[in-house]
Amino acid sequence: MGLADKAQNKVEDVKGHAKEGAGKATDNERLEAEGRADQTEAHAKDAGEKVKDAGKDVKDAFKS
Repeated sequence: MGLADKAQNKVEDVKGHAKEGAGKATDNERLEAEGRADQTEAHAKDAGEKVKDAGKDVKDAFKS
């Protein structure tokens, strides 16, 4: 996984946590749900990158 992708996913996750917290503090259910959705998206992207990395590792293992 590229460092830039990893950093972007972490930023998206942190933003999601902030939105969720702000939504809870202001009793704004929509903002809270948006925050959870942002976190879920960041986690899904991170998982996808990990799968790609694992596939690349397997491919590289067969080259040796």
